[in-house]
Amino acid sequence: MQRETLYLKMERNVEILKEDVRIADLGKTWCRDGALLSRIRTQKVTELGPGEQSRKVVSVMRLIALLQEEFPDLEVESVGEAETVVELVRTEREKGAWQAAKICFVSCICFFGAAFTIIAFHNDIGIIRVFDRIYETVAGRVSDGVTVLEISYSVGLAVGIITFFNHIGGRRITKDPTPIEVEMRVYEEQVNNALAETADREGKTVDVQ
Repeated sequence: MQRETLYLKMERNVEILKEDVRIADLGKTWCRDGALLSRIRTQKVTELGPGEQSRKVVSVMRLIALLQEEFPDLEVESVGEAETVVELVRTEREKGAWQAAKICFVSCICFFGAAFTIIAFHNDIGIIRVFDRIYETVAGRVSDGVTVLEISYSVGLAVGIITFFNHIGGRRITKDPTPIEVEMRVYEEQVNNALAETADREGKTVDVQ
């Protein structure tokens, strides 16, 4: 009888809503035998709980050992990550006025924080004095504080920010990922690597013995 081959592609990070962690939660699986694949996907690997137990790192070696014990004639080919960070996510969310108040509070912090940063930067480089000197040199008279330079610079600053972040409202300017999205992916990858390495050093990885 020909041995069945299972192709296993584990993700780097997954979030689940239930405490039991099964193979199907950790990534994608495929083999020619549909019935066997259904049994494999429902195999329990570990379970999560409250507190520190709400996040675990699962090794692909643990999955291979589990599958070999349950299905001795199964050949497993791993084509994904060597470890997966699994996190239990709670879905309870506040609704109504409290949720709206938190959104408003965070929006105000982002808006006024960014505005203060821009003002502080311009104050450090003395942008007002630069504009005054340029205006006096070109126009031959003292600036009254609001000239075409200030207006053009303000408009250009806004256009530059929108173009750089590639995002305005709910729409993208191009199909490329925004700089924030790129930095978030880099940060997420670094966090996952740190979690996996820490769990491995502390012996908390769900792995073979």
